[in-house]
Amino acid sequence: MRQWHNRRVAIFEVDDALDPRLADYVSLTDVTLRSRHEPDMGIYIAESAYIIRRALEAGHRPRSILMDRRWLDEMADVLDSIPGDTEVLVGAPALLEAVTGFHVHRGALAAMHRPALPSVHEVVQRAHRIVILEDLVNHTNVGAIFRSAAALGVDAILITPRCADPLYRRSVRVSMGTVFQIPWTRISDWPMGLDHLRGLGFTIAAVSPLGENNVDLRQFAIDPPERLALVFGTEGAGLTNQVAAEADVSVRIPMRGGVDSLNVAAASAVVFWALT
Repeated sequence: MRQWHNRRVAIFEVDDALDPRLADYVSLTDVTLRSRHEPDMGIYIAESAYIIRRALEAGHRPRSILMDRRWLDEMADVLDSIPGDTEVLVGAPALLEAVTGFHVHRGALAAMHRPALPSVHEVVQRAHRIVILEDLVNHTNVGAIFRSAAALGVDAILITPRCADPLYRRSVRVSMGTVFQIPWTRISDWPMGLDHLRGLGFTIAAVSPLGENNVDLRQFAIDPPERLALVFGTEGAGLTNQVAAEADVSVRIPMRGGVDSLNVAAASAVVFWALT
């Protein structure tokens, strides 16, 4: 292994896919493995120079950085800003692909220390409009919802125990780093935790084409509650019956052309925009 230095950190050139320093980056395309491994190890993977910069700006700490050597100049500002004990690993494109399982073409990858999640109370205490994601399984949808939420005035996001990880690599990438920007946490007491939110003054609105107290979004947006929790259900099945029944109101997006529903990420953007 060759080693050289920039002004602040040691940079190591790796040429063996079995090098233990690369363990954090093995099989990044294996969703099941990574979804279990990363939280257990207390890490997440930031992909691309842009996302790494966003993570650092949010105060997250890198454990290591992995890149093709040709990106060293592009990443010079990052290398000058990270702690001196961060391992910076460089290797040939073929090696990076052998380790990660895909062609790394976005500049760099970083194994970041996963920050501790705040409590639900800490996340929502100053919020007026929050979103709850119930059991979404698609990381792309989760990332897209975070991006729309950040752009359209949502104050915080809560995710249920079975919801996909917002810090999974694909979620972070699709969100354009807004998962580092918008406060979020897991609501472990689900769906009983709705009572806690209601006690804090939130109106619970189920976003669904169904429900006894179903209201057109256009009508609802005229005078929305001061504190509002919008609940979106999993892809396909939508909200669970219990959550739909316990909501204070059900809000529907008006549809045309014989279409009865939208993709959950698209639906969220419509609702957020209507309520801005």
